[in-house]
Amino acid sequence: MVIDWTQKGDAKPPSLKQPKVRAATYVRMSTEHQKYSTDNQIAAISRYAEQHHFEVVRTYADEGKSGLRLVGRDALQALLRDVEDGIAGYEAILVYDVSRWGRFQDPDEAAEIELRCKRHGIRVHYCAEQFSNDGSIGSSIIKTVKRAMAGEYSRELSVKVFAGQANLIRLGFRQGGPPGYGLRRLLVDHAGNAKAELARGEQKSIATDRVILVPGPADEIRLVRRVYRLFVDERRNEAEIAGTLNQEGLLNDCRRPWTRGTVHQILINEKYVGNNVWARTSFKLKQEHVNNPEANWIRADGVFEAIIDFATFEKARAIVVARSARLSDEAMLDKLAGVLTRNGYLSGFLIDEADECPSSCCYASRFGTLLRAYALVGFVPDRDYRYLEINRTLRRLFPAIVANIIEGLQEAGGTVTRDAETDLLTVNEEFTASVLISRCFQTSIGTLRWKVRLDTALRPNLTVLVRMDPDNIAPYDYYLLPLLDMREAVLRLCDSNGLSLDAYRCESLSRFYAMARRTALLEVA
Repeated sequence: MVIDWTQKGDAKPPSLKQPKVRAATYVRMSTEHQKYSTDNQIAAISRYAEQHHFEVVRTYADEGKSGLRLVGRDALQALLRDVEDGIAGYEAILVYDVSRWGRFQDPDEAAEIELRCKRHGIRVHYCAEQFSNDGSIGSSIIKTVKRAMAGEYSRELSVKVFAGQANLIRLGFRQGGPPGYGLRRLLVDHAGNAKAELARGEQKSIATDRVILVPGPADEIRLVRRVYRLFVDERRNEAEIAGTLNQEGLLNDCRRPWTRGTVHQILINEKYVGNNVWARTSFKLKQEHVNNPEANWIRADGVFEAIIDFATFEKARAIVVARSARLSDEAMLDKLAGVLTRNGYLSGFLIDEADECPSSCCYASRFGTLLRAYALVGFVPDRDYRYLEINRTLRRLFPAIVANIIEGLQEAGGTVTRDAETDLLTVNEEFTASVLISRCFQTSIGTLRWKVRLDTALRPNLTVLVRMDPDNIAPYDYYLLPLLDMREAVLRLCDSNGLSLDAYRCESLSRFYAMARRTALLEVA
């Protein structure tokens, strides 16, 4: 036998090939970090897999998803479910870098994701990092620093974005949101020249273009001024004004009947005197909604053409402030007790109609629920009316939920038309969708239930079902129910419903938005 002394001692005979390890990949591209597309990440991961003898058998991709929270990232949640349910079918996960797990403000959240994988024997590899994720002290320290740096990147970016938006507000440009009744959004170029009026739901497409507010149709301007006259001069409250407008068959800017709240918004919003006010609330880094103090609001006065003179607006504001002066809990309950004494019972309608009383919403906000306020003055309804409060809350949430869904479809590149009477959505002029909100209730043993009545009259191609959480405050999950597969008009759902229904379940509406996405095709000669 001839020995080849030039061959390294640890080399394997040429006839033996090292078996490849089955692996999955996870890629994410967030809206704030467009530099690294998912395609680029996959290319880098593929090179790493080839060099280190991995066979990629599954790819999880969250495209256009922020890394600030786990919520809404369907692909990552699916990866974790597969791993923890023991159905992954791979032994490793390849990720581009540490920040792809997320830019969490708490670095431990990213560490927890990796730990959940390791507990089930699946190792994570970071393909573009300069360290080996081998569990050594050095790699652990570097990962901790990288996770903190990923969160800090988002914090710094948030500060820069906020500063840029604040500067545009001070220059008199509108930063999102509907214009409001009597006003319209006008698109202008970088030099301030008018380009076009934006219809409801339309957005600017050129980064350097800006949006300002301008007066709307003459009949809407007259109605806004009439609302102020009725409120300031005739001292009629918002509910009375809304009733008058509804009796005359007039609709608000959403093509719906007027309510106390929609009238109130006209009376308190400074855009009607030409002021640009922003950052009343904030949701920075998707952590918590915060009502900012007035001193922190960003404003530019007199930048839009006013349709209400400042003196009239100030009179209306003085009335609102005087009426809504903060009362003590005892004073509020005394007024509520007075309503109870006069009428013998209480309801939201009676409270709202009592001139000396704060609104029923104020009582619900101050004491947690309206029923608790009732109990504090000794009134116990004959029936359990909690479901009425919940239904009232869900009706208030419905317009915002539908508006968010429309925005999501449009951001995906789709076109949406909404029927003013039925709220039926027509997407890309190809299919119709109806949005349903289902109230959650608990049985006597604490299990969750939802009852759903499908719209058999409209017969939409797809029903977007929003199941509310146990507190009926936020969405619990979603179901995309196609008409062709729905045999029952009434569905009774529990937490788990079997594959026949849960196959249509999703944690977010990204799949629905993807249905509206357009794909460019090469023209065939």
